[in-house]
Amino acid sequence: MKLNVHGRNIEVTDWIHQYVEKKVERLERYLPQAKEAWAELAYSETRAAADRYTAQLTIWANGRILRAEESTGDIFASIDAIMDKMSRQIERYKGRRFKNKRREAAAGAADADLAATILAEEAEVEAEDMLGNIVRTKRFLVQPMNQEEAIEQMELLAHDFFVFYSVDAKAMNVLYRRKDGNYGLLQPEQG
Repeated sequence: MKLNVHGRNIEVTDWIHQYVEKKVERLERYLPQAKEAWAELAYSETRAAADRYTAQLTIWANGRILRAEESTGDIFASIDAIMDKMSRQIERYKGRRFKNKRREAAAGAADADLAATILAEEAEVEAEDMLGNIVRTKRFLVQPMNQEEAIEQMELLAHDFFVFYSVDAKAMNVLYRRKDGNYGLLQPEQG
């Protein structure tokens, strides 16, 4: 598995890099199909000293994205915390994946080929000023899945929305979490 370690407002020393690498190698045993992992370590001046060091780990495996993020007062404690969280996510992912093999087979090879060619962009917008700026752009492959699988993937990522190619509707859909705890589904139509 290819590992990228990036620091924001913190110097990633060889010791920190080796520490992250050693921890991610342990996860690789349980998720051998993982192709790439991205670790982002950050330091921020917050009021709460217990939340100054943030570690985030993203793993790409078989078209699925697993992500964990934790903040503590020590960078090594943050790394340990995301590894624990990622271990639980891998257990959950593997359990659901083997349970849903029939559902994946029903998606069909034609839909998989079509979805592999579709790229979508996700923009995270942080409110810097009144106009707002796009501060980060992500590109990802859209996988064909049904609504239940999209909910599972959104929960694994801990996001409030998820863009996916719906096998049922044969179109791009957006799943989002509502304030009441339920989910909403946006099905765009061409005008």
